[in-house]
Amino acid sequence: MIEADFEVGVLRLGHRIVRDKRVTTHAFLVSRAFGAKAFIIHGDKDSKLEENARRIVKTWGGKVTVEYSENWLETVKKWRDTGSLIVHLTMYGMPVESVINYIREFKRILVIIGGQKVPGEAYRVSDYNVSITNQPHSEIAALAVFLDRLFQGRELYMQHEKPRFFIVPSPRGKVICKNPFYKANRFE
Repeated sequence: MIEADFEVGVLRLGHRIVRDKRVTTHAFLVSRAFGAKAFIIHGDKDSKLEENARRIVKTWGGKVTVEYSENWLETVKKWRDTGSLIVHLTMYGMPVESVINYIREFKRILVIIGGQKVPGEAYRVSDYNVSITNQPHSEIAALAVFLDRLFQGRELYMQHEKPRFFIVPSPRGKVICKNPFYKANRFE
């Protein structure tokens, strides 16, 4: 298992049930696959999305918590109070390559990604406003590139703890194996 010297959380701002279910789900999938330990949803309370995310963790493994935040500024404050660095991904920020080494020096990092129009306060409360490019693009793509740079590619080799299933790389087709050590309730 690949371990980092830091813990990463992702705060998804402004989730809207009607419009953002797929985007927020994909942001969660990227967060989990690329090494985050916490995924926090702000905006509309979406119990079904939270349940689906937890089911993915149970099926594919890992120790990612899924939480809802009614007040994103309170969430940022809680993370900051534990010594976390607050990073906001935006196309208006500093280029990732110019700040990533400083960011890696922190033990806890909260990454804020937008949804609908991001409140101006997000730019002010962040320690770093970081851009992946200065062009319009997806917050999901920005998150994937940022986490890859943060973990220096090590997340690509990460094995998640206690998976029910795992994928065996294959040049053709799909090879999905059931974990022979997995037994219902054994890992809980």
